Amino acid sequence: MSILVFTGPTLSESDVRAVLDAEVLPPVAQGDVLRAAARRPAVIGIVDGYFDTLPAVWHKEILWALREGIAVYGSASMGALRAAELSAFGMRGVGAIFEAYASGSLEDDDEVALVHGPPDSGYRALSVPMVDVRATLAAAADAGVVTAATRDRLVALVKALFYPDRDYRRMLADGKAAGVPAGELEALAAWLPSGRRSAKRGDALAMLEAIRSRNDARDETVSRFDGPRFHFEETSYWSALEGESR
Repeated sequence: MSILVFTGPTLSESDVRAVLDAEVLPPVAQGDVLRAAARRPAVIGIVDGYFDTLPAVWHKEILWALREGIAVYGSASMGALRAAELSAFGMRGVGAIFEAYASGSLEDDDEVALVHGPPDSGYRALSVPMVDVRATLAAAADAGVVTAATRDRLVALVKALFYPDRDYRRMLADGKAAGVPAGELEALAAWLPSGRRSAKRGDALAMLEAIRSRNDARDETVSRFDGPRFHFEETSYWSALEGESR
């Protein structure tokens, strides 16, 4: 079964291949799903995607892939956003981040946003996504490293930052400036190297496992739907994208 996975800073190619026999593609951008679907894979998995330096993947590309009988999965980052928006049309979301967007408990796109390096850096993350900050501080509070009040104060301080400025060093500095208890900040700084969490990575791996489990069970629904669940309108904008993507 042919599987294509778009990822970058969340999972490396070796991370994907350790779980799933798949072709790994860079973070998705406008036109990429259309080109991928034209190859007629059984499954497309979306983890990471561009949204500022390049135009974001269109919802319509994913709808076209679904109409063509390709199973499309999303998780963790851009994949979670698009899956929450398109689950009613058959896109399959996996993980807590997808569920939070689908339920409305998360709404802001910046929750999963980060800046990363170029391809030759392995798309190395240069900031920390807000969902990972939340997961890390929740774990720190559960472990008794910080109080619930400090957890909530630090979450608010990081959330107030523009997403490229979010990292743990800045969080600790802003916490100190805001009068967060010094003892808790020192304990948190010592705990972070081994205690920090990545909600995005966990969800992305769960998506790969979901695809692999269906493949191992030889569940044909992973590769082909019985038919489209919606009418696909071929607009002039869609025709233009098709022309640009050839």
